[in-house]
Amino acid sequence: YYCLEKALEGLTMENTAQEIKNRLVDAAIIHVAFEGWTDDAFGAACQDCGIDPNIARLHLPRGGLDLAVWSHKMGDDALRVAISETDLSGYKFREKITWCVRKRIEIAQDKESVRRATSLFALPQNAALGASLIWGTCDVIWSGLGDTSEDYNWYTKRATLSAVYGSTVLYWLGDDSVGDQDTWDYLDRRIADVMQFEKLKAQVRSNPSLS
Repeated sequence: YYCLEKALEGLTMENTAQEIKNRLVDAAIIHVAFEGWTDDAFGAACQDCGIDPNIARLHLPRGGLDLAVWSHKMGDDALRVAISETDLSGYKFREKITWCVRKRIEIAQDKESVRRATSLFALPQNAALGASLIWGTCDVIWSGLGDTSEDYNWYTKRATLSAVYGSTVLYWLGDDSVGDQDTWDYLDRRIADVMQFEKLKAQVRSNPSLS
């Protein structure tokens, strides 16, 4: 307890929980390429930042796993800001969705850290957590584009986009084309599928028998 108290004394008002987690994620990236999102990478990040591991565990109790989660949420926060600061009024709706998905992937930048996170969240014990993170990303997109649905459409929109986003990320991880152009072409095709699905839903709703 004495060591923890001394470490707490060294914190300034600027060292908020969010700032500590952001610093740890930024420091961990270089280690993740070799260690993955593990406790080894977590410990190395603590050392690089000069943050006591006991303090770090207060904010990221699951170590490397929570680092991966927070890294994803940092990307979502950056996307939220990008959407709010970008004028998409001249875009068709499908173009807005495409822009958002592409922007989120571009924000990630480092393929190796994303690949490592994808492998981590593919483990059975982490699968639900990984799915919830993708759902959260798609909620940021739909909410950022002004979606106000409250019925079953709220769920179907996010579920459909989650499938598109997840498959596009996997495609991107294996893409070695110039400027990841093959990924963006793939994304265009998947968004076209989504729009066809939304068109079908509208037709079902307008048909008294089917609705």
